[in-house]
Amino acid sequence: MTSDSVVDLERITKRYAGHVAVEDLSLSVPRGVVFGLLGPNGAGKTTTIRMTMNIIVPDEGSVRLFGDDLGGRHHSARIGYLPEERGLYKKMKVRDMLVFLAEAKGVKRSVGVQQADHWLKRLDLADWSQRKIEELSKGMQQKVQFIATMLHSPELLILDEPFSGLDPINAQVLKDVIVELARGGATVIFSTHQMDVAEKICDHVCIIARGHKVLDGGLADVKREHGGTHVAVAFEDGGDAAAAVIGD
Repeated sequence: MTSDSVVDLERITKRYAGHVAVEDLSLSVPRGVVFGLLGPNGAGKTTTIRMTMNIIVPDEGSVRLFGDDLGGRHHSARIGYLPEERGLYKKMKVRDMLVFLAEAKGVKRSVGVQQADHWLKRLDLADWSQRKIEELSKGMQQKVQFIATMLHSPELLILDEPFSGLDPINAQVLKDVIVELARGGATVIFSTHQMDVAEKICDHVCIIARGHKVLDGGLADVKREHGGTHVAVAFEDGGDAAAAVIGD
């Protein structure tokens, strides 16, 4: 653990009925960075995030957030979490739901309204603020849930496959927001199987495959040490390989 780290995972392991989802994984996430947890589907990314959030408990190893081991639930007010499986109140109106979720995080209603209106406009959803969630497309719903993770101005954002299902334009909008939040002092961890995202927005990357860490480091260091090379990462289903290119 380093003094300026926000998340520290030390040799965590999780097994399910004989299957090892994550094994002996250690990583440290510095404050104020965009940290990419990269790897193919089934690599153990979501399991790692759920252990980080204290949704599930590692069979071995330890998790520390903000310098202590009290867990993600204890630090809920300081964390914005976007799970892989989205969950919204489909009968609620968009703006009402966002304000409700902000209040649940301890935000005053007046501030929640202001923040909701700001982000709805920023993500081109202002015209849909009085529509029910169920009336929105899946991409729009994903942007709404992304907004919900930010309304309480968290110090740490943990985003599980945030770009999944978005068209290139909306994916770029979210990438721009992620970089902006990090430059403003927040720490952002996101998982993705899209290897090309790393070079565009990450300060630090960790590639995992079959529950094991393959590569971990600052992007500049990784590019200097592995520039122009391919890191082969095997998919769980069928053994096909995906190559992550770390360019010069």
